[in-house]
Amino acid sequence: MLADLGLGDGNNLGTADGRIALDCSIRKTRQGHYSISTTDFFFPLVNSPYTQGRIGAANVLSDLYAEGVAECDFVLMLLAACRDMPEEERSICTKEMVRGFRDACTEAGTSVTGGQTVLNPWPIIGGVATSIVSEDEFIASDGAEVGNVVVLTKPLGTQVAVNVHQWRTQNNKYWKDILNKKVITVEQAEDMMHEAVCSMARLNRNGAKLMIKYGATSGTDVTGFGILGHAQNLCENQKAPVAIELDTLPCIAGTKAVNDEIFNFRLAGGYSAETSGGLMVTLPEANAEAFCKELKDLDGTPAWIIGRVVECPDRKAKIVENVKILEV
Repeated sequence: MLADLGLGDGNNLGTADGRIALDCSIRKTRQGHYSISTTDFFFPLVNSPYTQGRIGAANVLSDLYAEGVAECDFVLMLLAACRDMPEEERSICTKEMVRGFRDACTEAGTSVTGGQTVLNPWPIIGGVATSIVSEDEFIASDGAEVGNVVVLTKPLGTQVAVNVHQWRTQNNKYWKDILNKKVITVEQAEDMMHEAVCSMARLNRNGAKLMIKYGATSGTDVTGFGILGHAQNLCENQKAPVAIELDTLPCIAGTKAVNDEIFNFRLAGGYSAETSGGLMVTLPEANAEAFCKELKDLDGTPAWIIGRVVECPDRKAKIVENVKILEV
């Protein structure tokens, strides 16, 4: 869409034709290095302002990680304090969001060096992440090859889990339907939200470190377009005429049932939005199991082989007819 507005100059790297970048802007500097930068921000998703700050930082950094860049040189913070809150609440919430954001950046081995702060009806947290790298320190996201497999590093279903938590807090009709139909229990709803928050707040840094080690050919992170939307974007970005076929969808336990019985977020269709989702990486098939095993050793959580790269002149990503849904 941005390219249709006349933005970009055709010189972005890591894209098939130099168009507006897939996840990050990748530019060769006058000195011969590569500047990789990205920006994002979020409105509140969770009750804890500290956790919201962590999620905001994890999501911004994830775009760098999707390029196989594990080291971020610096972050600029984008912050909006809520002008409609009482002064004391605004001060506490804003400080806690900043603390969470800073702590996640510290965990990522980077620092917040500046930014911008405004007053706004809604609190907002986000930033700009930048890394200066050599040519062998990132993965250009345009090299997927027929026969590669597709790996996902976090489960799907965060949108469903967050909404169920909101419904429960409001005790609205959707929550009452969940209880009346016995779709999930209160305890399962709590577990669902806990898993979603842990996933959203977890950095994709270890996945980025392993992309280069195991010969990743392309990558992106799964966020607002849903897994099929991002798979399609990745297909359109490749130099070769390829497509992605997804045969497995790992979902946070209970989210599929809520999607099917209460409200259709299009989770099984691949279009349920994710927040600070996992990396979707294409790898040589021979390396994929080792990638998943080492990532589990590092993060303590699994990654999954979820599909394949196939030859396709139309570059059309799809979910296969008998897709396997994993409850995780």
